[in-house]
Amino acid sequence: MAALTTSFFIFTGFSMFPLAEQGSSLNQKLRVKPGENVTLHCYDLSNAAITKIKWTRPDLKSDRYVFFYRDDRSNEDYQLPSYHGRVKLIDRQQKYGVASVILTNVNADDTGTYKCETSNERKKPFTHFIHLTVTDSVSQHAPDVELYEGEDFVLLPCEFPTSRIDNATVVWSRYDLNPSTVHQRQQEGDELKDQNQLYSSRTSMKTDALETGDLSLNLRKLRLSDSGTYTCTVRGLRWGEDRVTDIRLQVKEPFRWWIILVLLVLGLLIVGLVVYVWPYFKSVYRVEVDSGEESVQLPFKTFYLRQVDKVVWSDDVDNKVYVYQNSSDRSEEQDTLYRGRTEMKRNLKTGDFSLTLKYPTDGDGNIYTCTAYNKEGKKLMKKQVKFWVKVDRVKVDSGVKSVQLPFKTTSDLPEDVSVEWTDRYNRKVHVNQNGSDRPEEQDEYYRGRTEMKRNLKPGDFSLTLKYPTDRDRESGPYTCTVYNKEGNILMMKQVKLWVKDCPVEVEEGEESVQLPFKTVGDLPDDTEVKWLRFESLMMVHVYQNGSDRPEEDYRGRTEMKRNLLRTGDVSLTLKSPKLTDTGEYICEVYSEKEKIRRRKTVKLKVKERIEIEDETVDMKNGSSSIDPTPLMADTSL
Repeated sequence: MAALTTSFFIFTGFSMFPLAEQGSSLNQKLRVKPGENVTLHCYDLSNAAITKIKWTRPDLKSDRYVFFYRDDRSNEDYQLPSYHGRVKLIDRQQKYGVASVILTNVNADDTGTYKCETSNERKKPFTHFIHLTVTDSVSQHAPDVELYEGEDFVLLPCEFPTSRIDNATVVWSRYDLNPSTVHQRQQEGDELKDQNQLYSSRTSMKTDALETGDLSLNLRKLRLSDSGTYTCTVRGLRWGEDRVTDIRLQVKEPFRWWIILVLLVLGLLIVGLVVYVWPYFKSVYRVEVDSGEESVQLPFKTFYLRQVDKVVWSDDVDNKVYVYQNSSDRSEEQDTLYRGRTEMKRNLKTGDFSLTLKYPTDGDGNIYTCTAYNKEGKKLMKKQVKFWVKVDRVKVDSGVKSVQLPFKTTSDLPEDVSVEWTDRYNRKVHVNQNGSDRPEEQDEYYRGRTEMKRNLKPGDFSLTLKYPTDRDRESGPYTCTVYNKEGNILMMKQVKLWVKDCPVEVEEGEESVQLPFKTVGDLPDDTEVKWLRFESLMMVHVYQNGSDRPEEDYRGRTEMKRNLLRTGDVSLTLKSPKLTDTGEYICEVYSEKEKIRRRKTVKLKVKERIEIEDETVDMKNGSSSIDPTPLMADTSL
């Protein structure tokens, strides 16, 4: 059986190229399988005798030809070797301007661009390009045309110079159907007796198709079943029939936006419903809030509304946080820690028993339990909320001059506010009232070491703490509370301070080591400085009344600077450190007159000195010796 001959004319979208005028060029694309024969179409429409036909491969950048024909014969002298015996003219007489050739038994190496050039007696050249692809997966290529079901029409393009052919017939076919005919046009008009009924009343061609060569097929009212490969074939040619083009059409199901819209709306409704009912079913609810927030809500919502008469909120040690009964608050049953700081909706019929806790602090972090009772005191339901406050943490190295505990707010506050910083022991770190510091209210441990900006109106209540020590770390978190002139709390925030330990390392046998401690200078004359060992509380060195007093066990080994009251440098120098000196040293600074107290811990580690003996090694015997003579004697051998 003869190999299948295939040809293809290019199209763009749904528009057709008109047949080329003289001297113009066309571009075509063609895909075939290995082993097939393919027709490479080329036509000279000059109405003059063809004098020369030249087929080349521009992509190979070679001077040789694919096919060369002149003076009524082909010339193989300069033909590309791979095309020897595989290319022949369709019409050796070149009637009707046909310069087409047949390439037999194609293979993958034949993939490329083919250029056809013709010369004629009128010396008006014609050029034609064909892009040929040889592949096993022709059917797997993307479709030539993609449309959606229900669209009005599609134009399947096909061109062929049928105006010079008598009694030509054009047949559009789908060979996967039986019968395969989609549409047939003869000289007399449409011939549709063999048309597949799937296309009845849905196909048409131009009335002058055979005169113009525009053999395009118009397919209307697209269906999913229209997907397939459509073949345009011209019959009645002198050399038989020519399969002009194959077009793969894919009709897809239309994208139904309304379905996506409905699904999106349903999704939003489901998400909203889940968000709404989640607090009703979650066994333990977790709440986190930043320190400084005005309030936080501990949620509890339920669908169970009948018979609820009393609601009690309590913390993990069973302190009553809030009690609501008989449509009123029961503040007398409330623990003093929470009094004036809680609030709940008064209507229990809504099922919303959520509690608002004002001015939350780190100490409020807890597991809170809400319990609902009926009139007889029977427990109806219980819910737990785990709550914690995120507190800012400031880290500094030991020995820095100062650290800032930040608190800034953009809230609109009255001008006559009072600000109070306290530590975990409720000692007053700093007090500012109406823009003035109140040092007389300050605890002696912080006196002379704190500072705030004088203008509080911008809302900057940050505190500067000078010469922070590890003892300041243990006194945190620090709480800043802002009051109005009536003494009501306007806002509250906490800050944790982390001062790194002060480690000191030295080798045994060193001349001395310094245990550093620097604080605010210009200390009063009655200031007393004590250095002692933490483990045994043994006194190491005392400075009192302007003079040093080393203790017995350290006599002659300790020393302090002479002008320490003026500089505030109360560091201790320990001479000839020993291994037994390793431990924690505490320095306390105290003034009875000014009520000043300072404290710092220094961790000292005295490392054992490692003596390295300068030995000489016997390289031959692997032994070592202090005396290098054996090695020298051995080398002389």
